[in-house]
Amino acid sequence: MRALVQYGLRPGEVELRDVPLPEVTEDSVLLRVDAVGICGSDIHQVHGTQSWEVRVPVVLGHEFTGTIERVGPNVVGFRPGQRVVSETAAVICGRCTPCRTGHYNLCPHRQGFGYGIDGAMAEYVRVPARCLHAIPQDSDAVAMALTEPACVAYQAVVQSARVRAGDSVLVLGPGQIGLLSAMLCKLQGAQPVVVLGTERDEHRLRKAEELGVDAALRVDQADLRELASGIGDGLGFHLVVDASGASASFVTAMEAVRPLGEIVKVGWGPQPLAASLDPLVRKAVTVRGSFSHTYETWEQVIRLIASGRLPTRQLVGFVGGLASWRTGFDLMGSGQVVKSVLLPNGEAS
Repeated sequence: MRALVQYGLRPGEVELRDVPLPEVTEDSVLLRVDAVGICGSDIHQVHGTQSWEVRVPVVLGHEFTGTIERVGPNVVGFRPGQRVVSETAAVICGRCTPCRTGHYNLCPHRQGFGYGIDGAMAEYVRVPARCLHAIPQDSDAVAMALTEPACVAYQAVVQSARVRAGDSVLVLGPGQIGLLSAMLCKLQGAQPVVVLGTERDEHRLRKAEELGVDAALRVDQADLRELASGIGDGLGFHLVVDASGASASFVTAMEAVRPLGEIVKVGWGPQPLAASLDPLVRKAVTVRGSFSHTYETWEQVIRLIASGRLPTRQLVGFVGGLASWRTGFDLMGSGQVVKSVLLPNGEAS
């Protein structure tokens, strides 16, 4: 089968290859991949700028939906022909405290698709049955390929930060996680929801406006103090979502958050932070990291996407086959589109 393989750790060591079809194990299924999203982490791995360990060679791709081709002998609750999406924690220990208390996303032995285990930028992928969630048989595969990033955003702003109706929200970074976070905050009744980006984010900021945020601004053209003074009592935002992937944005978050407010950091940024954290103390701010997702989040997000309340398809600016992977990566990496989706087996369902 054809697969997009990262074969080394130097920039650009990625290529389409013919690889063996995965074998089904007792507790896994063989999934025919209908659609797989390109993530910012995939782009980091292609350019060799990731801050996490990657096992090579490895098939890229962790945001995917597909149709079950075969099931292992111990698999119950799933059948061939059924359409599903998959969580990303392909390997967990099942014994540590996080695993045993339902926080398996934080398992110290966790290995995910696309960096530790072969992922879904391929015609087929082997998936542990415990990772699967059923979706409606008539689902839009391209929209459903965004279930995983939508779960990242939901875990951050709904499960972790527990955004409330009437909260003022500032989102830093109009990438897919930032825009999905903004969309979910609007669904929760937050008001206003403001998105900040950089000069290279112009297209993404216009997309944010299309999605209905209250303001989408360039950080170099926005006066944060003036922005904050026009909201409620003028003391700042109840919640700042740092989805930028740049450590320097945390300084903006500290400036924009109100006393007793909250910052939730969901974007990866390996750069050192050369700034004082005193504003966090002076304003008694809660800072929360958010990573990955768990079962409940997946079930909630699937319902939101399937019902049309979370229109993930609107984020997609490029859809193509595996052979056009470079185009999809380049368009996302340059900021020309928010999201690229690949169809390893041709036209999506």
